[in-house]
Amino acid sequence: MAPGNQIDRGLPPSIQPTEKILILDFGSQYTQLIARRVRELEVFSEIVPFSMSASELAAKKPYGIILSGGPASVYAEGAPLCDPALFSLSVPILGICYGMQLMAHLLGGSVEKSSRREYGRTHLTIKENTDLFAGLAREIPVWMSHGDKIDRLPDEFESIAVTEHSPAAVIRHRKRPFYGLQFHPEVSHTPDGTHLLENFIRSICGCKPTWNMGLYLKEAQQRIKEEIGHRSAIAAISGGVDSTVAAVLVQQAIGDRLRCVFVDNGLLRKNEAQEVSETLSRLHLNLKLINAEEQFLTKLSSVKDFEERRKIIGQEFISLFEQEARADHEIAYLVQGTLYPDLIESGLKNGLSAKIKTHHNVGGLPEKMNLSLVEPLRFLFKDEVRKLGAALQIPASILNRHPFPGPGLAVRILGDVTKEKLNRLREADAIVEEEIRAANLYQAIWQAFAVDLSVQSVGVMGDKRTEESVIAVRAVTSIDGMTADWAKIPHDVLASISTRITNEVHGVNRVVYDISSKPPSTIEWG
Repeated sequence: MAPGNQIDRGLPPSIQPTEKILILDFGSQYTQLIARRVRELEVFSEIVPFSMSASELAAKKPYGIILSGGPASVYAEGAPLCDPALFSLSVPILGICYGMQLMAHLLGGSVEKSSRREYGRTHLTIKENTDLFAGLAREIPVWMSHGDKIDRLPDEFESIAVTEHSPAAVIRHRKRPFYGLQFHPEVSHTPDGTHLLENFIRSICGCKPTWNMGLYLKEAQQRIKEEIGHRSAIAAISGGVDSTVAAVLVQQAIGDRLRCVFVDNGLLRKNEAQEVSETLSRLHLNLKLINAEEQFLTKLSSVKDFEERRKIIGQEFISLFEQEARADHEIAYLVQGTLYPDLIESGLKNGLSAKIKTHHNVGGLPEKMNLSLVEPLRFLFKDEVRKLGAALQIPASILNRHPFPGPGLAVRILGDVTKEKLNRLREADAIVEEEIRAANLYQAIWQAFAVDLSVQSVGVMGDKRTEESVIAVRAVTSIDGMTADWAKIPHDVLASISTRITNEVHGVNRVVYDISSKPPSTIEWG
């Protein structure tokens, strides 16, 4: 058996792109968006802790460094500060919002609280045409979110663009490739933001489009062969996109030495176990189904805290996988479909990304276990996983499935997790999907599902007063799940969903629709 819990969260050296952009995370809710925008330009990006030393950054050999935004003020006590020595590296640097103010602060300028905060859409006027602005109009809309301002620029810096209330909306060093943006180019509300980032990455950093899933596939499979060697592995598989792509990727690398295990933990959607079995059989995966409903529901009994539920579920999964491994001493590895957002939302080590929630396959893992992890997708976003799946020739019907959380329906029930609530939620959830598909909206929506609010609502049915449960419907549009907007589903479709749930699902007399975006809400309720 391999030594337990060997978790390497970094990208293996064998698949490190030669051209990369490092993003120092200062806690912005949009840090992940910066990384995605860079990858959309086919250049590899990596989010690293703001506290990483200049020597550690240099060792990664970046072509450029981006300093993210963040909620802090650079002049406040305890504000996150990067290593000032990074400005001595021979590499272009772009500061965004807090990152720009930090650059000014560390290089001798001054930053102070602004008498007028600037939030939302405004217009940027470009004073001087530079490589950063190549191909852009003289005036462009941008999205601001700041309450501080640069009061005095550092020596050798100049303002090259302004807004009505920001005389230093874009700054640059006169001799070195240092730039600062007071606005956020990574958000969709800055329409030319990706163009601006491309100018920085291509013209200023000199990066070529070298990051693609074809390259990743070839090198990842070689890495998997080297890592697993002649041993065997278990793949934790749910039938969702991530675990399926991970399993097929590893199977193509090591063949029948991969054993896929699907656990019916009693927290699945309606008919999920049967559908997953049929789907995976078409991919010729070596699959074993385990029914562990009683085991999971017993452990979850009376546990209301979602973080605790996630940890319990993660631990129970590992317990079952280790039990399978004990029956075959050749099994030394556990394959998981962990994605980059899972790592980010579970909290970057030594970084400022807040822990949004523990993903059962990241923070939910026990400190010690007897299987070493293989996570071939851990540096990919969801859309990249789908592209990788296409390169693996996995059918689109599998790749285009809506995401389903690893903890299953346990994070969609706000009260105690019981069989009665699970059965009720399954029926409501199935109706949501059926009506979304019937309206030809399934592919336009990132995720749509039902939530049991575990509260009683007064209603009237058949001229009688009722006190029954409330179901919330959640549907969002997104690209990668890191940010999302609520889906503008036509009212007649919502009416059909509501009518069917209240008529067909026993114990429900009210349906509500969740119109929250992410942020401030998460996609899942728990």
